[in-house]
Amino acid sequence: MPLSMGEKIRILLRRKNTTIAALAEILCTSRQNLTNKLNRDNFTEKELHEIAEALGCRFEGFFIINENEQI
Repeated sequence: MPLSMGEKIRILLRRKNTTIAALAEILCTSRQNLTNKLNRDNFTEKELHEIAEALGCRFEGFFIINENEQI
């Protein structure tokens, strides 16, 4: 069973030794709002890029059509 994006972000937070509250502050949102988004797994691609930047990494979201083509 694949991990949800919310689960991946929680893992990333642990690896970066930071908290939901600290990430929420960087993103100019509340801890409660971010927690709700994590639980609902409800993120736009823009938000995922912002989260990645805030945590010092890169987000790459794409569809793989075949071995040589991705969107």
